[in-house]
Amino acid sequence: MGNANGDGTARSERYVLDLQEIDESQIAVVGGKGAHLGALSRIEGIRVPAGFCVTTDAFRRVVAQTPSIDDRLDQLSRVNPDDQAAIRTLSAEIRRTIEEIAIPSDLAAAITQALVRSGERAAYAVRSSATAEDLPTASFAGQQDTYLNVVGATAILRHISRCWASLFTERAVVYRRRNGIDHRTVHMAVVVQQMVFPHAAGILFTADPVTGDRTVATVDAGFGLGEALVSGLVNPDVFKVRHGEVVARTISAKERAVHALPSGGTQEVGIDAQRQEQPALTDAQAVRLVQLGRRIETHFGRPQDIEWCLADDGFHIVQSRPITTLFPVPESGDQENHVYVSVGHQQMMTDAMKPLGLSMWRLTAMVPMHEAGGRLFVDVTRRLASPASRAGLLDLMGKGDPLVRDALETVLDREFVPSLPDASPGAPSAAVPPASIATDPAVVTGLIERSQESVAALRRDVRTKTGPALFDFLLEAFEEHKRVLGDPLNLQVIMAGMEATWWLNDKLEDWLGEKNAADTLTLSAPGNITSEMGLALLDVADVIRPHPEVVGFLEGVEDDGFLDELVKLPGGTEARDAIEAYLDRYGMRCVGEIDITRPRWRERPSTLVPVILDNVRNFEQGAAQRRFEQGRQKAQQKEQEVLSRLRTLPDGERKADETKGMIERVRTFIGYREYPKYGIISRYFVYKQALLAEAERLVRAGVLADREDVFYLTFQEFHDVVRSEQVDDQLVQRRKDAFRSYQALTPPRVLTSDGEALTGAYRRDDVPAGALVGLPVSTGTVEGRARVILDIGEADLEEGDILVTTFTDPSWSPLFVGIAGLVTEVGGLMTHGAVIAREYGLPAVVGVEQATRRIRDGQRIRVHGTDGYVEILAPSAAAQSNGVATASGWSVR
Repeated sequence: MGNANGDGTARSERYVLDLQEIDESQIAVVGGKGAHLGALSRIEGIRVPAGFCVTTDAFRRVVAQTPSIDDRLDQLSRVNPDDQAAIRTLSAEIRRTIEEIAIPSDLAAAITQALVRSGERAAYAVRSSATAEDLPTASFAGQQDTYLNVVGATAILRHISRCWASLFTERAVVYRRRNGIDHRTVHMAVVVQQMVFPHAAGILFTADPVTGDRTVATVDAGFGLGEALVSGLVNPDVFKVRHGEVVARTISAKERAVHALPSGGTQEVGIDAQRQEQPALTDAQAVRLVQLGRRIETHFGRPQDIEWCLADDGFHIVQSRPITTLFPVPESGDQENHVYVSVGHQQMMTDAMKPLGLSMWRLTAMVPMHEAGGRLFVDVTRRLASPASRAGLLDLMGKGDPLVRDALETVLDREFVPSLPDASPGAPSAAVPPASIATDPAVVTGLIERSQESVAALRRDVRTKTGPALFDFLLEAFEEHKRVLGDPLNLQVIMAGMEATWWLNDKLEDWLGEKNAADTLTLSAPGNITSEMGLALLDVADVIRPHPEVVGFLEGVEDDGFLDELVKLPGGTEARDAIEAYLDRYGMRCVGEIDITRPRWRERPSTLVPVILDNVRNFEQGAAQRRFEQGRQKAQQKEQEVLSRLRTLPDGERKADETKGMIERVRTFIGYREYPKYGIISRYFVYKQALLAEAERLVRAGVLADREDVFYLTFQEFHDVVRSEQVDDQLVQRRKDAFRSYQALTPPRVLTSDGEALTGAYRRDDVPAGALVGLPVSTGTVEGRARVILDIGEADLEEGDILVTTFTDPSWSPLFVGIAGLVTEVGGLMTHGAVIAREYGLPAVVGVEQATRRIRDGQRIRVHGTDGYVEILAPSAAAQSNGVATASGWSVR
């Protein structure tokens, strides 16, 4: 019976391969662990215990003998991922079936012959090696089984069957489901290696697994076999090695160890008291081990997680796999130090982006950007290196996100960035607008009109473009895109509103002792396209609310074809027209909208249905106009109060006049802060529609299997496919695999070229113990039920709820009309969530690290929007005993 290699060529089945015959290209035959061990055995100076691999051909042959396994795999593929009991039962049945299958006599003979060649009386480690294991995108560490110190052919054959069966441990099944890997595509090989009986063993990470620093290697070491460390039986000694020197060490009390038994198997043993606190390695040995690790890292081309043993004759390497949790480092093309700041934290979209989205944002951005881990970064090294620009950069970053500033200051304190002479001493920053800009609404009106005209021209002209001509046209359109965005007046108006906000907050705190006064003064500021978007969906709810049949129909909507069905219901035509009008104005928006590949509301209108239904349930007719007018009146009353108080101060008339001018300025300009993003996303939707039309043409021509395959190509690669009418399917698949792995990574706010990921810290001592610290962006204090929502399409809000999420871009603003407060993990003073929270008068704290993990859905919390922290409240004893939680029945935890 034949089979196929990964390249599609036929090959004869081989059931046993010596490790020396194997390299890293043979994952399909020997699994991830086997391929890595084979490659390791070929590296000069690296000692790998001798052994062989029982290939995936043997596994497939054995499993094929039992059709019932196929039936159970079918059942397993249909099981709900959350049904742990069913997964546990089915996986146990599959394991039991595989263990009971008799190994065919010719296969058993091939394994026994390999044992004779390797040393029949030796002790062996029998180790699982799945084809989805030790991969660059998923390590699968600990998902299958390993057996140590197995002696004798009969025992080894029995443990090979156990390794095959361990492909279906419950943890392995769940891990594959989480990583999108089909159970049928994974096969099991088994590595059989001579045992090493070490004095010490442990793990070497060739990059710091906590900070990501590629220059720091971490060695974990303990006495005896490494199982004591892996199982958590003891705390290891930890050595940190940088540039050939131990820079830090922690020596632990190692009370237990795992040793091999003469008859086979292993046993926990106690360590003599006088030896427990002795180091398992000397510094010189740790440095030597790291040198070996660097050689392995160089061979595989990325940081490695390496299992090692130290015996009398030196170090033996028993496993090496990629460290999959490290955030990748942007490519700089040189050996200089670089400091990168996350674009996603500025744009309120920290999710991984697909390649087309990344390349489109880079092509239309105003500054050069670097790509890593499916995210974008800006290199700020030169601005940090120049004393003249450094202060301005830190000030700007600090106002946007204090954690970014703190992370940058941490890098500066380490002298990672050399100080360079200023290119042009005394030159004013381009980001600072002239103070003389007129407070004239016509300035804003003119900018909006020019943007609308540009988008209309784009929409008109792109219609006639197809094929390669479309891409040439789009490259020209990107230049127009940047010209509109880079209009100096555009930046001046944005900065005028932001600087007026900062001026008001600083001066009024100084003169009146009032924090964040601008939050109230900017309520219902005119011309904010994002806050208008939230209120407009209240108007849509007003149209739907009087029609119970429409409401009932919407409650059952599951797909995006519902708009055509609405007209069949009483009131359905009016409802459809209202939703269509909303989509005409805002349908280009969506969560994560800076990624052009994300589905827009116009493409997926069902996303809005839960929010519309919340508005129908939680509000009365005319709520939008009432809310806007209430906000405007509060702002007006606040203005009168502030000016009146200022006039009672020394030099009060001057202070009042200056403040009144700044209030006029902020109310004139602050709303425009949201418009440029609206213009960008409007253009993006036009680009996307044109590109998808091209993709559909390629599908019809048989070039593409699916139109969304182009999302995994860069713009230039897509252009090349259109010209050649050929696509590299393997490239598309590699990009899909990489994107899936990037989704599991958390991007840092600041990243260095050494790979160190810095998140920054709040250096504050003015918050209660146990409170979650963040950045105050919208004043006030509110207490309510936390709703932890990661997908706007799954929102289910009631009046008084507090929204807790990772980030909010403009697409989240329809939810803001129905909440009482806001907590996010990402954000700054002038980012979208903060601006809209102030517009609606919602207490808000942003930049709260791991808020969605530290706050549980349904918990009672108190948001201190003025002082920047969140308290998690616990039910009082009385409330708990009654089984209820009232407003007065909660206490601070």
